[in-house]
Amino acid sequence: MTSTLRRRPAQRRSLERVERMLDECAHLLDEIGYEALTTKEVARRAEVPIGTFYQFFPDKHGLVKALALRNLEAFLGRVTERLTGADLGHWTDLVDLAIDEFVAMKRATPGFAVVDFGEILRAPGGPAIEGTNRMLDAALENNAIVADRLRAITVDLLDAPAGPALDRAILVAVEAADAVLKLAFRVDPEGDPDLVDECKRLVRGYLSAHLP
Repeated sequence: MTSTLRRRPAQRRSLERVERMLDECAHLLDEIGYEALTTKEVARRAEVPIGTFYQFFPDKHGLVKALALRNLEAFLGRVTERLTGADLGHWTDLVDLAIDEFVAMKRATPGFAVVDFGEILRAPGGPAIEGTNRMLDAALENNAIVADRLRAITVDLLDAPAGPALDRAILVAVEAADAVLKLAFRVDPEGDPDLVDECKRLVRGYLSAHLP
């Protein structure tokens, strides 16, 4: 997250201020959405001077980008923690676990229904605001970055065969899961459980041709 900041917080007080601004940004996204979000209101709610906001973030776009990166790190941390503490019987357990963690964050993490890993949604399940599919990196789409991080977990924890074929397969799986889960949250604000199950079935079936 700190790589997106104008200035890296050097003291605990500064780090706490940055985290408060991100927290308030997330709550405001749920309350009023991205388009009504203002830097002034974030600063007011976080109880920091507006000048302090601009010391760390260039604008609200930069703030939301930092929030998206924090969300991604939180998701990957949750997945990794559960994997290291679980007795996986098969690689398909990783698919179910990752989807379950994503759905849980959509349901409970402030702001995650509007901004998960970069793309900004006008409402849960979409549509997305144009141009936000490259929020995290101007050269790569958000899903490509998510897929790369999940590929690293797959290779490290499951001893999967690394290479272009696996890279491509995981990117396709992430794109497919993203589309079906958006549908699940359009049908039901809590994520339609039948569609979530279909998402798991779809991804497991597709990856079965690429993982042992």
